[in-house]
Amino acid sequence: MDENDLSGTIIGCGMRVHTALGPGLLESAYEECLYYELKKRGFNVGKQVPIPLVYEKVQLDCVYRLDLIVENKVIIEVKSVESIHPIHSVQLLTYLKLTNCKLGMLLNFNVLHLKEGIKRVANKL
Repeated sequence: MDENDLSGTIIGCGMRVHTALGPGLLESAYEECLYYELKKRGFNVGKQVPIPLVYEKVQLDCVYRLDLIVENKVIIEVKSVESIHPIHSVQLLTYLKLTNCKLGMLLNFNVLHLKEGIKRVANKL
C-alpha cells in the first residue's frame, strides 16, 4: 500500500475516532484511539517513536518523538488545538526529512468536523 492509499485509511480511522469522541479532549486520548483503530486494521504502527538527530555526523542525545508512524511510510502528528499554524506544518516537514518519509499528516481533533482539521505535508525527497 502506498502513502496515498494509507492516507485515505488514516483519515477514515481519524473520522471514526472523532465521531466517537468529539472535540475537546487531550491529544494523548486521540493518539491512543487512532493507534488502536490502525492496529485493529492490521497496520504496523509505531507510537511515540524516537527520532535520532544527527548534526555534523554526530548523533545528539536530544530526542524528538513521532506521535504515530504507519507502515514506516506516513507520519501522523496528532493535535487538539484551536487552529493549525504554519509552524505545525514546518515541524512535520522537519520530521519527514529526518526520517526520509514522503508523507505526513496533521490531524487536529479540536474541530467540529475532522475534515476541517486535516493537513497533508509532503517531503519532496
